[in-house]
Amino acid sequence: MAFLDWALHPTELWAAFWYVMRHAPPDEKTNKLQVSGDMRRCYDFLEMTSRSFAAVIQELNPRLRDGICLFYLILRGLDTVEDDMTIPGAKKRQVLETFHEVLYVKGWTFKDSGPDEKDAMLLAEFDVVINEFMQLPDDYQEVIADITKRMGAGMAKYTRARVDTLEDYNEYCHYVAGLVGHGLSRLFAVSRLEDKTVGEKLELANSMGLFLQKTNITRDINEDVLDGRCFWPKAIWTKYAASEEELISKRGRDKGIEALNEMCVNALEHIPDVMEYLNQIHEPSVFKFCAIPQAMAIATISLCYNNSNVLDGNVKIRKGEALALISQSTTIDSVKRIFYRYLVQLEKKNDPSNPFYAQVHKIVDKAKKDIANTLPGGAPVDFSKEYALIALFFVSAIFFFYSYLAN
Repeated sequence: MAFLDWALHPTELWAAFWYVMRHAPPDEKTNKLQVSGDMRRCYDFLEMTSRSFAAVIQELNPRLRDGICLFYLILRGLDTVEDDMTIPGAKKRQVLETFHEVLYVKGWTFKDSGPDEKDAMLLAEFDVVINEFMQLPDDYQEVIADITKRMGAGMAKYTRARVDTLEDYNEYCHYVAGLVGHGLSRLFAVSRLEDKTVGEKLELANSMGLFLQKTNITRDINEDVLDGRCFWPKAIWTKYAASEEELISKRGRDKGIEALNEMCVNALEHIPDVMEYLNQIHEPSVFKFCAIPQAMAIATISLCYNNSNVLDGNVKIRKGEALALISQSTTIDSVKRIFYRYLVQLEKKNDPSNPFYAQVHKIVDKAKKDIANTLPGGAPVDFSKEYALIALFFVSAIFFFYSYLAN
């Protein structure tokens, strides 16, 4: 089945081949960065906590690479504390609210993580992150510490507050993801790799983060409910179920799918801001760093829409598909083509009997027209059926060839 999956998607197979050829193993990549001491250990932590982010961060312009690596690790440490359900509430809030202060405390570590916390080692050796953070230029430190302070305060608030209204949902997503967009945009500006206006148009940066976060929250509903939490706003899910557990149960599946589709619509509304933000990014490594997660998000939300499997477990795009998106997300025009492709897929899944048919049609139609009007040559041509037929021909030929040899 794995072979058949790759064979039916030849462009993904080609992307996987080139990805393997171009990307060295983690140890070799760290050696090529020519870093030593604590910074080398920081890149090791980056590989441990997120292989996907590690790849795009390590390809950033050297003026940004170390700063964004440390920014990521600091926020990952903060997020690890927030996610750890074994830490008592009062202690967790105290750590979250003061995390920005410990960035200037040499030797600070945190060793009270739960036994199953996969990123506990990062916090246990957090002093190496602090040592390197304190060597960053002052303007980098200022941005990172400010975002850490604001995010920690927001996370602390939501250890007690629930995501009830749509306003709560937007606020929570702002704290945990929109602020990341703020911080990155400000770092792009202070590095002088991007225009200073990138660090000033923070509403667009916020939407970049919200699109990613809302996609993840939508996709992760089954896992979150089974863990005893739910980030879908109560204002949405209570229209379809009496409890979070009922939301993902087989009994009320039709209502569960309606709730899922409303969540997808909420995320899709950020697409115009995402396109506008990416259009202002010009430095190639920064553009790729920003574009790859957005390409993954549009692919994921397209997969989730009207898909009952989301309520049964965690759905993911194919590995080959992800590698193809990484290789394709190099220019604004290529990213527009990616978005257009997945918008077409959404359009095909949008059944007129769906209560959200009109809303999805309006969002998708506008986004497609905006993309077509700004692409050289107009709307992209979809060759997916032709590729599938060619792939099917080759798979059949291989099958018959081996059958012939066997006989």
